[in-house]
Amino acid sequence: MARLKDIYNSEIKEAMQKKFNYKNVNEIPKLEKIVINMGVGEAKENSKVLDSAVRDLEIITGQHAVTTKARKSVANFKIREGQAIGCKVTLRGEKMYEFADRLINLALPRVRDFRGVNPNAFDGRGNYALGIKEQIIFPEIEFDKVDKVRGMDIIFVTTAKTDEESRELLTLFNMPFAK
Repeated sequence: MARLKDIYNSEIKEAMQKKFNYKNVNEIPKLEKIVINMGVGEAKENSKVLDSAVRDLEIITGQHAVTTKARKSVANFKIREGQAIGCKVTLRGEKMYEFADRLINLALPRVRDFRGVNPNAFDGRGNYALGIKEQIIFPEIEFDKVDKVRGMDIIFVTTAKTDEESRELLTLFNMPFAK
């Protein structure tokens, strides 16, 4: 199977250059990083839940996960400032392309009743956000060892200036957008 980075370097750059008529090779949008975030609300009562979420995220990404802490106290949610409430991983380079390949070709097709990802989840600056309801769609996660099904947010950060350029880039990466 051809690697996503190699495909990007040849076919995708050519297709983008042709469609948007870039004058300079450096204008062609590229995938800058992928940020995977997992908010763990139950961590305020039980810190072991956060450890389990961090372990799952590290297995999925193959990279060390960082715990995120609350920026301010919110009495209604019983959260104090500085309390660990989630974890995240930022992928770049080879690991980013490898994760994108696994997400698009292996994990997303395993989602129940999957009809494609939301084509309108762009932020206006060329970044795409994708929410996943369960971490068990990734083949690396062993179903028997999962204590609780958790969701995660996956953000594709690109160098594209507009949503149209970013959508085209992700479409060329075979992102299955809903019709």
